[in-house]
Amino acid sequence: MSSKYGYIEDNLIKLKNRVAKICSSCSRDPKEIYIVAVSKTFPADAVASAVDYNQLDFGENRVQELLKKEPEFQSRIIHWHLIGHLQTNKVKYIVPFVFLIHSVDSLKLAQKIQQEALKAGKIIKCLIQVNTSGEDQKSGCDPKYTLMLAKEISQFENIKLKGLMTVGKMINNYKVQTERDIVRSNFKQLKELFEEIKSHNIPRVDMKYLSMGMTSDYDIAIEEGANMLRIGSAIFGKRTDF
Repeated sequence: MSSKYGYIEDNLIKLKNRVAKICSSCSRDPKEIYIVAVSKTFPADAVASAVDYNQLDFGENRVQELLKKEPEFQSRIIHWHLIGHLQTNKVKYIVPFVFLIHSVDSLKLAQKIQQEALKAGKIIKCLIQVNTSGEDQKSGCDPKYTLMLAKEISQFENIKLKGLMTVGKMINNYKVQTERDIVRSNFKQLKELFEEIKSHNIPRVDMKYLSMGMTSDYDIAIEEGANMLRIGSAIFGKRTDF
């Protein structure tokens, strides 16, 4: 473990304490909350330090970066999450080891995951990414088509749909209540979709994970029912290139 990244332990402790405090304020159990440490742009040494402090789940945005890091941790217990946009031609590279794909936003992508998972003899766990903010630059299924996509994905025997993911609207000042309310409405919509899909009891659909909330807005996400947070800078610090 590199002493350069010793600060990660303090950050993880602070984060877990804050999560517990937020959970207490809205009568939730902090044990329900999965923290995915978003390690994009940070080297394997930083990930190793977090692993040494009992962090299990790590999120990467880019397949290429994930493929560089993954071989260094094959002897460790670690769950890799692909949280960024996934191109169909990259699916085959992550199927052998990925724990959860957060960013399935189309039937075409799901079909490719099914194809590669079948070849590999794997069952791949996925979330549907929903564009609740309506921003054109963001990936994600249109909310009104989410239930239909869930039903379509349920037909694939090598995919296990495990829930939903969204990215709240990027806002300028999280101290401004009206801006926080916009993010809250994005998260509230995802929770409603989550409960709607769960109520249909679709075969091979296990609505377990509600992935929403990042460093800037995870307090709102917890209040609105998130049980999986994608936290980067609050754990690893300011992003850097390597």
